[in-house]
Amino acid sequence: MPRWNVRPLPAQTTELTNHIQTCTSCQGPTWAAAKASRSVTTLNGIVRLRLQIRSCRNPECSRHKVCFRPEQEGQFALTQQEFGLDVIALVGNLLDRYDELLALSCSDTDRLKRITAVAGRVILAIDGLQPDVGHEVLWVIRDVLSGEVLLARSLLSSCQADLAKLLCEVKAALDVPIAGIVSDGQTSIRKAVKQALDKVPHQLCHFHYLREAAKPIYEADRHAKVQLKKKVRGIRPIERSVEERDDLEAETVRGYCAAIRSALTDDGRPPLEASGLKLADRLTKVAESLDRVDVKRGSPRN
Repeated sequence: MPRWNVRPLPAQTTELTNHIQTCTSCQGPTWAAAKASRSVTTLNGIVRLRLQIRSCRNPECSRHKVCFRPEQEGQFALTQQEFGLDVIALVGNLLDRYDELLALSCSDTDRLKRITAVAGRVILAIDGLQPDVGHEVLWVIRDVLSGEVLLARSLLSSCQADLAKLLCEVKAALDVPIAGIVSDGQTSIRKAVKQALDKVPHQLCHFHYLREAAKPIYEADRHAKVQLKKKVRGIRPIERSVEERDDLEAETVRGYCAAIRSALTDDGRPPLEASGLKLADRLTKVAESLDRVDVKRGSPRN
């Protein structure tokens, strides 16, 4: 997810010594190669890890100049992640609790009947989410009028028969009529609605209508974003040049690099948000900020 603000400064620094004294390939000695640093967000705050990097200097070794990082680094965070293992564990636990609470709320039919009785009818929205190919699909059926989730269930199969069972289950749990249903128009959903809710009006959701209509604009904006990205390169060498420094200027450089990375990874939400225009706007603000810095230092940037 893209970062909108500069990351706060670490509250503490931890030195991690490298205990790998012998190369795992040639069994020769390893040598201190460099000092690297990374910041990790933990439940106790942001910690800067200063890592001692060692490498094998034997030119005939298959792991010649391969960097060996401290073993203790894995106790703090996963590779290329900025959140600590304690944060990931907590979030995972909270998601499990959320799933349990959602399952309980959906199984309370008396509560759902009271909520849907206010409008006297329901308009169903059905959609599925598959985090990874081959995994279960989480299907959610929601009442558009009340905003209440009426059913949420993971299915290994998303065929017509399985989806029709979900719709029939929701229909049986309600005391009010189903006035309509909205979906993304997936074939299996259309057939399931026809099977379980025959004669109930079924339409494509407004977002999908809008997305189809905005395709030409989206393609032009996407092309513009690609061209903009080509002009913003070479961030990593700049970050490496200040890795060993803890002064204010180095922190400022890292902040600008983070802002540019955030802008490059922010894809927006088409068709309502144009990613290319958003990238241009954010890069313009970064450039204007750099211009102001140069003016204060007395050396205007070309």
